[in-house]
Amino acid sequence: MTVHLIGAGPGDPELLTLRAARLLASCEVVVHDRLIDPAILELAPADAPRIDVGKIPSLDPIDPPHRGATQDEINQILVGLGRRNLDVVRLKGGDPFVFGRGGEEAIALASAGIPYSVVPGVTSAVAAPMAAGVPITHRNIAPAFTVVTGHRAPGNAPVDWQALAQVGGTIVVLMGVTHRASIAAELIVGGLAPETPVCAVTWATHDAQVITRTTLASLGNTPITNPATIVIGAVAALDLTSPHTAALRSLLPAADGH
Repeated sequence: MTVHLIGAGPGDPELLTLRAARLLASCEVVVHDRLIDPAILELAPADAPRIDVGKIPSLDPIDPPHRGATQDEINQILVGLGRRNLDVVRLKGGDPFVFGRGGEEAIALASAGIPYSVVPGVTSAVAAPMAAGVPITHRNIAPAFTVVTGHRAPGNAPVDWQALAQVGGTIVVLMGVTHRASIAAELIVGGLAPETPVCAVTWATHDAQVITRTTLASLGNTPITNPATIVIGAVAALDLTSPHTAALRSLLPAADGH
């Protein structure tokens, strides 16, 4: 049998891939993160055990996350289940290889000689801005985008936010709510204007989705709750959800005809 490292997408069950749904429907056990929508878990057979290994982030940056398993423990769980010749689904929010630690789990499985597959998922780095009507690239405004984590594990070098401010384009920050004030301050020191638009999307694509618009200078004082994706750059001022699209046309740079 195989351990399938599956991306569950940003939250909305309808954004799950067909392959992911098919593998879920035939699996023997599910190991899942805490943000997986219950409707997605219901796709697994009723008699398949659900193992919740999710962590609840701490509001205090000094305290560790509460509950859940460590990454080493999750690796051991997957290897143990794989050695029992079970058909295992490891269900992860977004995409397994976009800040999902899927690479670490794949290495652990490979080292133990356990067969595995990887199923891509829709990452919140793209889906969350889209859900708020924000195109992370837009001709004449943002020719590129950078996806970066707002939280590094202890012992790892911090993100060089000042250097990132010089790259240009759109910056998409995942897991950055706790440190948003210091992130904003470093980006401003690096050269981004204090009035740079910011859009934060909490619970993107869920019924509970909340969209918060602010500026880089005000980001630290703007109430934002986890789980949120933070979009920084000129495109964050746009709202291309259908009721507003026509009204925004006059605000966009003139097209060059291509």
